[in-house]
Amino acid sequence: MAEDKKADMPSCCARYKQTPRGHALDADLQKRLNRVIGQLQGVKTMIDDNRYCGDVLMQLAASEKALQSISRIVLKNHVETCVVEKIQEGDTQVVDELFDLIKRFSN
Repeated sequence: MAEDKKADMPSCCARYKQTPRGHALDADLQKRLNRVIGQLQGVKTMIDDNRYCGDVLMQLAASEKALQSISRIVLKNHVETCVVEKIQEGDTQVVDELFDLIKRFSN
């Protein structure tokens, strides 16, 4: 399946993991993402229905927290797989990339 994705995308735009995510992790991420998508569709409906701003903001806050949770899970997996593999291969530049990623998600 990953090979099909590679054929569809230019090599300059996408990088792929050497170690695939496990089935359980992938299923969990998909479930969480679908939940966030549903929340955001609900927010859109609330705005379309001219709902109270405070209620819209509460739903947006819940969506943001859910996305942050997904980000932490992916970051943890990134450290445990991609970063470890690159360091074992002698590529220590991955540490700088990791700090950049942590900085983006620490706000």
